[in-house]
Amino acid sequence: MPPMSQPPSRVSASGHDLTPPDADTRARMEADLNDEERRVLLRQGTEPPFCGGLLANKEAGVYHCRLCDLPLFRSEAKFDSGTGWPSFFQPFDADHVHVSRDFSHGMIRDEIRCARCDGHLGHVFDDGPAPTGLRYCLNSVSLRFRPA
Repeated sequence: MPPMSQPPSRVSASGHDLTPPDADTRARMEADLNDEERRVLLRQGTEPPFCGGLLANKEAGVYHCRLCDLPLFRSEAKFDSGTGWPSFFQPFDADHVHVSRDFSHGMIRDEIRCARCDGHLGHVFDDGPAPTGLRYCLNSVSLRFRPA
């Protein structure tokens, strides 16, 4: 039987590999998650408002995907939305987040997922500040902060 082929590599505009992890790598990444991270990232959960560990973070740096470590948002794009979740007005690279319609909980929202590993990050709304007018509302447990 011929070996299974890997999906073709994809590279973002900022030069990051967006190729999804293979099954073994994915299993190792998932094994490193705690129960709350697993609930949010893998099962589209939401952490309660005003409790996330990164909500009040004001350090300079980059917020990465907790599952695959892809850079997602820069601290310069973070703002206090008053919603109880870390909020950003633009991603690190538009190629790094995937937006899709979410019809759960009797609402219509735009879900954001990591473009590499497909981990659930949160939702994006059109009530953010200039220059984009967007509010990317993230779960802290979906993120890993790397100081500058």
